[in-house]
Amino acid sequence: MDMQATLKAQRAAFLGELPVPLDIRRDRLKRARALVAENAARFCDALAEDFGHRSREQSMLTDIAGSTGPIDHALKHMAGWAKPEKRPVQFPLGLLGAKAWVEYQPKGVVGVIAPWNFPVNLVMGPVAGAFAAGNRAMVKTSEFTPVTAALFEELCPNYFAAEELAFFSGGPDAGKAFAELPFDHLLFTGATGIGRHILHAAADNLTPVTLELGGKSPAIIGAGADLKQAGERIALGKMLNAGQICLAPDYVLTPAAQEAAIVDSLKAAATAMYPTVLANPDYTSVVNDRHHQRLTDWLDDARAKGATVEVVNPANEDFGQSNSRKMPLHIVRDVTDDMTLMQEEIFGPVLPIVRYDGIDDAIGQVNRRDRPLGLYYFGPDAAERRRVLDRTIAGGVTLDDVVFHVSMEELPFGGVGPSGMGSYHGRDGFRTFSHAKAVYKQSKLDVAKLAGLKPPYGDKLRKTVAKQIGVREPSA
Repeated sequence: MDMQATLKAQRAAFLGELPVPLDIRRDRLKRARALVAENAARFCDALAEDFGHRSREQSMLTDIAGSTGPIDHALKHMAGWAKPEKRPVQFPLGLLGAKAWVEYQPKGVVGVIAPWNFPVNLVMGPVAGAFAAGNRAMVKTSEFTPVTAALFEELCPNYFAAEELAFFSGGPDAGKAFAELPFDHLLFTGATGIGRHILHAAADNLTPVTLELGGKSPAIIGAGADLKQAGERIALGKMLNAGQICLAPDYVLTPAAQEAAIVDSLKAAATAMYPTVLANPDYTSVVNDRHHQRLTDWLDDARAKGATVEVVNPANEDFGQSNSRKMPLHIVRDVTDDMTLMQEEIFGPVLPIVRYDGIDDAIGQVNRRDRPLGLYYFGPDAAERRRVLDRTIAGGVTLDDVVFHVSMEELPFGGVGPSGMGSYHGRDGFRTFSHAKAVYKQSKLDVAKLAGLKPPYGDKLRKTVAKQIGVREPSA
């Protein structure tokens, strides 16, 4: 079926099924889990083919376990999330027998536009939330990972009817057509620039949209920070998936006096994790030639404008003579704001180091850029940490590490401003994909008469209004 026919069929099936029992939701979640777990090896092979090389162990961690984890969490907690939530009613209605509550009702058909960097996890995570909330789902996969996309299209019919879950592939035209469908909710993960187009496309249908974008996520080296530990954790987060992570630390803010030490720590950590790069099975390639060239051009731009680029290449490998798209960690010092890599999200193994003079200077440097998806602070100083938390705005924060907040299923994951709109994961994902329906049950008593709400209006209504607005009784 084509996109429009699939949406029509999914919506009809959804409406015919209402209300969606928890057992049906559990069954769909279990089948989604089986789709990934039973085909883990094939997904890892597809990911490796799409990237040129992708660490099998990393794929098992980030895309396979990273998909089953949210599903298992939803299976465990979904019944509690779905319970009606009692709400108080204004005095004295509660005393008179009135009641109020919120029911979480599925929206219908959820559209998911997935990116290429984690093309299994960033499909199945949103689908887990959509299924837990009782929805059907349609997924548009990335044209940059065609082998993984084709595998989803091959496997899905073995686990789901098209009226439950369906996959679509293709380039920008297919993505545009998908975004223009009148979904009941649309979730997009990807670049900020594309996110603007998605929002425009959804606007004509008034489709509610969740945008998971990116931006320049800073790592701040605070007072008294353990530099060895900070260097290890920043390097690990930066080099995972070769830096192709929306939450990868995009630049490091460090006191000038500690710059050399943090650079040494980053180099030592990268060398210990990846003593070689070209033949190292643990290190992932840049996804395609276009992105590899983009990163190379940005490094050339930085050098031309006065930056010092230090390549972490412990085995002295010749990357110029290789047809591999593997790129070692590049640490960039003496950066300035006119360099492209300080204006755009890097999305690769390139790490600028930015000096600051006092924590308020660091905060100021964060705040004069777009609000980031993630912010990272290292240091034991509670007052300084609190100042950073209070005076910066970011989608989420990890303290004394990087990226980890995204893996906490009961924390909302999302951006703010140019880094995103809305959030999901865990309970927050369940609510994103649900309609919070207000329900009020009136007292058996004639409340309208008691409050003087029935015409002809008179003293009772004047007294009711006077009490509500806190003034003396208005005259007739």
